[in-house]
Amino acid sequence: MSFVFCINIVLGNVSLRYIPVSFIQTIKSFTPTTIVVFQWLVWRKYFEWRIWASLVPIVGWILLTSVTELSFNMLGFCAALFVCLATSIKTILTVSLLHGYKFGCINTIYYMTPFATMILALPALFLNGNGVWVWFYTHETLCSFLILILTSGVLGFCLNFSIFYVIHSTTSVTFNTMGNMKLAVPVMVSWLIFRNSIPALNAVGCGVALIGCTLDGFVRHKISQ
Repeated sequence: MSFVFCINIVLGNVSLRYIPVSFIQTIKSFTPTTIVVFQWLVWRKYFEWRIWASLVPIVGWILLTSVTELSFNMLGFCAALFVCLATSIKTILTVSLLHGYKFGCINTIYYMTPFATMILALPALFLNGNGVWVWFYTHETLCSFLILILTSGVLGFCLNFSIFYVIHSTTSVTFNTMGNMKLAVPVMVSWLIFRNSIPALNAVGCGVALIGCTLDGFVRHKISQ
């Protein structure tokens, strides 16, 4: 799980370098679909036709948005797609830990963090070691840098704790459906701050993908009842 977590973070940063935030969020709405496919292929879990039907608008509009994206980059697109796959595996493993092995939210972070640190330490040393030392020597003060790192760490802890808490309290699908509800916020922030152009068709695609995710959660709720 720590390895998948590291892949998720690293590829997420790679995708942010090459494609806009709005496009990344649209691709991330593909996550409920990949979770269903993984559970069907690996665990042979059966899903009703209504669940498969609810995933059709998500897949279709993401493909359409990708074709019409002005800032399309293949490397960034592939990285964001692998982030979806890693997120799906991470979510399934989280369910196994929290519900199967009865781990707590804090315990999961406590045991996962040291392994993630060891996994990332060696590649970071070889890939970014020289750059870090140059940065240290060329900047007189480290105050702003340390504040950014500390803030990022605190937000990362809060993010993972909230993810584990929601999955522990509900289900993985509910978590991903709720997560897709935030699709509109990064898109608006991306347009307001970074001035990323959003074509009308892409905006419609985001909306339809969001409706598809909401429909998927509704169908699952009705089936569970």
